[in-house]
Amino acid sequence: MPVVAKGKNYVFGQKLEDVAEFVGLEGTGHTPLPPEQLVKKWGIALRAAQRYVRQLPDDKLLQDVIPNRPRHIRIMSHHIFRICEAFLDSTINGTEYAVGHANVPPADGTCMTGNDIAQYGEGVIQRLEQWWTGVQDKTLSNEIPTYYGPQPLHVVFERSTWHSAQHARQLIHVLERNGIEPNQRLTAEDLAGLPLPERLFE
Repeated sequence: MPVVAKGKNYVFGQKLEDVAEFVGLEGTGHTPLPPEQLVKKWGIALRAAQRYVRQLPDDKLLQDVIPNRPRHIRIMSHHIFRICEAFLDSTINGTEYAVGHANVPPADGTCMTGNDIAQYGEGVIQRLEQWWTGVQDKTLSNEIPTYYGPQPLHVVFERSTWHSAQHARQLIHVLERNGIEPNQRLTAEDLAGLPLPERLFE
């Protein structure tokens, strides 16, 4: 869990505005996109991840994403869609967005190939679209319980969107490392307005 500490005081790192205030800044200067734009960008990122994971030979899925972290490409690729599934589970069921909820790995024997993962992602994308169609208050101003305290749904929605998008960017790096040209790269316009880290791996 990311934490920023100063002496005996600390703040959870999930909410960038809280971190900025904690270190003495007057906010981050970032204005969140409205939810109707976020849902489009999330869909774009998830569709990109589907394309990219389908391009990877299945044996490459067992490579580590980066050398200094033992995490297989298969697990990260599944995680891109699991982030969305975890968000939907909490939002629809009213349960707390708990620690590790987005990190639940695929069940044994599932999501073994790129196509498997993309098909899992298809179900998640369909759930996202159905949820958004049925949302009455599209400002997402209500709060939901999370492991870092009650948060506006809009804030959790934005964080989940850019989280998936950041990992989709990392899949582009994985493809390039394996000498594969990514099918329809994510563009600056696709990602505009999301508070993504500057670097691919932070």
